[in-house]
Amino acid sequence: MAVNTGVIGKTYPPAHYAVGREKVREYAQAVGESNPLHLDVKAARAAGYDDVVAPPMFAVVYALPALWPVLFDPDVGIDFSRMVHGGQEFEWGTLVVAGDEITTTVSVADVSERAGNRFYVFTSESANGRGQTVCSGRWSNIVRGAR
Repeated sequence: MAVNTGVIGKTYPPAHYAVGREKVREYAQAVGESNPLHLDVKAARAAGYDDVVAPPMFAVVYALPALWPVLFDPDVGIDFSRMVHGGQEFEWGTLVVAGDEITTTVSVADVSERAGNRFYVFTSESANGRGQTVCSGRWSNIVRGAR
């Protein structure tokens, strides 16, 4: 089956994520983050934030719900049994804090085939409830060809 380049540019409905204080704390602890801004409301407020601040890579948590429909879209055609993670790139904007409502939209940026392997690149744009961009992402996956 040939790679479907017709999906390039396809944008999926936005996904919404309510950032919870305990989720931020749990994530920070799971990744070994010890900065009190991520764990202690008083420290975060003393630094001028409304609540605890999400570590930058928390972007994966709020963006992932928007990626699922893309990854499972039969028109995109990803074979999960052969998929490997290719990479992620992020540009961060306004910091995310507990209480934010994040909306993420994902698009197919590129689909190609080289040496029998398929390469999928998706972009994401995440904004808070005030319309400020909190993160722009580029997600790459490779589906190994049958050998």
